[in-house]
Amino acid sequence: MGIPRLARPVSFIETQTRLRGSDDALLLIVEELCDRIDAVEPYVKAFIPEPERRQRLRLEARELLARWAKPCDRPPLFGIPLGVKDIFHVNGFLTRAGSALPASLRGLRGSCSGGPARSRLPDRGKDRYGGVRVRRAGPTRNPHGLEHTPGGSSSGSAAAVACGTCLLALGTQTVGSVIRPAAFCGVVGLKPSFGRLSSGGLVFYSRSADHVGLFAQDIEAIRAAARVVYGHWRPSLEVPDAPLPVIGVPEGPYLAQATDLALSELDGQLAALAAAGYEIRRVPAFADIMDINQRHRMMTSAEFAAEHSEWFSDQETAYRPRTAATIKSGMEVPAAELLAARQGRTALRKRLEEKMRAAAIDLWASPPATGPAPRGIDTTGDPIMNLPWTHAGLPVVTVPAGLVPPGLPVGIQLAAAYGRDEGLLTWAEGIADVIGGD
Repeated sequence: MGIPRLARPVSFIETQTRLRGSDDALLLIVEELCDRIDAVEPYVKAFIPEPERRQRLRLEARELLARWAKPCDRPPLFGIPLGVKDIFHVNGFLTRAGSALPASLRGLRGSCSGGPARSRLPDRGKDRYGGVRVRRAGPTRNPHGLEHTPGGSSSGSAAAVACGTCLLALGTQTVGSVIRPAAFCGVVGLKPSFGRLSSGGLVFYSRSADHVGLFAQDIEAIRAAARVVYGHWRPSLEVPDAPLPVIGVPEGPYLAQATDLALSELDGQLAALAAAGYEIRRVPAFADIMDINQRHRMMTSAEFAAEHSEWFSDQETAYRPRTAATIKSGMEVPAAELLAARQGRTALRKRLEEKMRAAAIDLWASPPATGPAPRGIDTTGDPIMNLPWTHAGLPVVTVPAGLVPPGLPVGIQLAAAYGRDEGLLTWAEGIADVIGGD
């Protein structure tokens, strides 16, 4: 079973052009967006239910037009339909964060304190009308196969962009919750260098690992959004020293965690890049991947337990069994081990960047998941291929690379040195031109 066949969604860049053409364009886009949501949402379930969504979007569109009356004055992301993972505080919405805890207990009453959903987007005149809430992991389905997971926990963000029911979305990644769902749904996902995108207004899982990320249809859209939402975007670094990066492949036990299919797809992608003039170097890496995996899980569970310590003793029955088990495990982590795990993030980052310098490589390439989206929606797939890059805090982008039977997306995961987000996206655009799937 699949979603209804609809016209291909208009691209981010085409929408930007339309929005600068006339005031009628924004109102028409609202109606087109709502029609599309009405058609696919019963199948995909990407959004938090909102009976008056169309009326709200019409009202906010008119407010935007009144605020930015002259098309020439409109900021870069004016009117772009935005999805926001239900883990950010946004004015006018109840923040559920996938939890059954009472909103009054957790302070989830929908006020916003300066995160990217507010301080970077509305405050710079961005899409206020399109701040539609998207679902967290759970009932959301993969648009490419409704019986398959879209990945999580930023499931709604990835699925909505894949459907064209929003053109840009915010998500978060603690292990693999941006890169993996982007790969499963066939869209571009960006996990910035740790700390480069504000986490204000976020309901935290792990303050040492939570990254705010972006989803869009293509690299061009991600670059356009990143130039605005990053606090200190450096245009000079968008033009790297080398037009074609040297690509490193992290050989060893890390890659062995992926399936044969994922590794075969990676080999095919690398062969295509080599044929296009890219140099590929195999570099031994992550000999201690099992220790890295264990350290990251221990650190995040301990910090998750700390976030919930005030409520768990009184509200344990409101937590899902798996979540409660994670909190109990995290409570048992000694302070010295947690400190060592936090220090291990910086140590891993330095080791990876030393390997990059020694091998003279610019990017790491690896599978964004152990394989395509697995069947079923009870789980969201294994984030193990994303974990070390998240732990090290390196910037990562996933580029779609076509479909495998039975029509499920696959992609490639690209990581750069810390703080080199601008160059990463420039290089990723060229790589997408070589391997990008339609």
